[in-house]
Amino acid sequence: MSSSGVSSNSHVTPGTSPEEDLRLIMDERKKKRMISNRDSARRSRLRKQQHLDELTREATRLRKENHELITNLNVINHYYINVKTENAVLRAQVSELSQGLNSLNEIIGFGGWCAEDGGFMLLEPLYGI
Repeated sequence: MSSSGVSSNSHVTPGTSPEEDLRLIMDERKKKRMISNRDSARRSRLRKQQHLDELTREATRLRKENHELITNLNVINHYYINVKTENAVLRAQVSELSQGLNSLNEIIGFGGWCAEDGGFMLLEPLYGI
């Protein structure tokens, strides 16, 4: 007998053979493993669902950000078109005014004009009046 009072040849379950005892032990281990696997699978599904929820939130945030960027781009594009149109009008006005100035200078007999100190100054006459 061992110190626990149970002989080393005793069976796990009284009245069963060692083979049956081994089968019962294996069945118990199998049940524990199945329970552990179920718990592990449940935790895995939970982590997967949490990850999916996180990705869904991220996708929603990115869609919102994309919508805001598109809106801003449309506003900027509209502003660009307005500035481009205004610039074309101003260029046309500069051209028209330059032509008018050249015509006036020819009429009054001056040789042209030049820029000086940010303004326009008539040049000396090409011929006397």
